[in-house]
Amino acid sequence: MTIEGGCYCGNVRYKAEGEAIFAGQCHCRECQYITGGNPNVIMAMPNDGFEFTKGEPKSFTRTDIENAVTRLFCENCGTAIGTRTESMANAVILKVGTMDDPSVFTPQMAIYTVDKQDFHHIPEGMPAFERVPG
Repeated sequence: MTIEGGCYCGNVRYKAEGEAIFAGQCHCRECQYITGGNPNVIMAMPNDGFEFTKGEPKSFTRTDIENAVTRLFCENCGTAIGTRTESMANAVILKVGTMDDPSVFTPQMAIYTVDKQDFHHIPEGMPAFERVPG
């Protein structure tokens, strides 16, 4: 699978090749900040097949919490491109909304539903976990 995408203004572009490691919804409170209130719709792709093809994103990592993720975003338009985390050091976690063709996304599960808001929707029959499955 080859996925191409980028930010809203076009200053940052990427290409990801390989099979998705994870595809789902993350309902954690931190993701709700980044999305403006909704669950984060994400797909983890292998680092080996990932590259920025235009520009470089800015990054932000909180220093006041343990195991903080690094958020990647366009410094011009603010689009959240993806995330890097030590727990998935072999992958880049991409925001589905940044993909040129988001229809390639099929969610496998919902995670961190412990923080789910009443207005969040999880499709019927999709596995859902309070945190991450073991």
